Amino acid sequence: MSDEKPAAALDNPVWAALTGPHRAFAEYSGSGAARYLPAANPFAAVSDPADPAAWADLAALVGPGREVWLTGLPTPPAGWETVRCIPGVQLDGRAVRGEASAEAVRLGPDDVAEMTALVELTEPGPFLPRTVELGTYLGIRREGRLVAMAGERMRPPGWTEISAVCTHPDHRGQGLAAVLVRAVAAGIRARGDVPFLHAAADNTNAIRLYESMGFTLRREPVFIGLRTPAAPPGGRDGV
Repeated sequence: MSDEKPAAALDNPVWAALTGPHRAFAEYSGSGAARYLPAANPFAAVSDPADPAAWADLAALVGPGREVWLTGLPTPPAGWETVRCIPGVQLDGRAVRGEASAEAVRLGPDDVAEMTALVELTEPGPFLPRTVELGTYLGIRREGRLVAMAGERMRPPGWTEISAVCTHPDHRGQGLAAVLVRAVAAGIRARGDVPFLHAAADNTNAIRLYESMGFTLRREPVFIGLRTPAAPPGGRDGV
């Protein structure tokens, strides 16, 4: 039964996804670091945040003086610069009811320009040229225009993250986000996974909506943007 999936994969969801169902979207360095293809997802991960060797692998993967995003509660070693830190919440969707919607349409590569424009207007989080390839994305159109969307991003074993939930300001208050979240959740449950969500901690309106649908707080991770050391430990720039 899908609701009995162990939640340990959510402790380090990027690593669990990239070494599991999302291997096809992964770039690796050694045995300690991986990141999504940069055109698909900005997040990377280390296998063990307490292991300096894993951080060295990540620095080698990303390159000297470059920015990378992680999620969780990582404490980077000396030499790493914190560029941005966003407190977040991780919500468990085991109690959420999935429900297909006749109004929701499948979105694909041909819709990326319109999806990107909606994301830039509403700012639900990063959406890149190949993000749509990570899973199923659904949208609602009104008079031919995309006015709301939601889809799948990270896929740790047994779980799928619902992401890019957004509605055009002219169409808010109509329940479109809830319709799409339930429709995406229905597809997730159909393949035996459990939905989960991340949100910025200060996005209280969205969190209130998700909790009203049955999502529950699991943990409070941080989304952290880091800049790698100017030179890899023990090495030289560009080596």
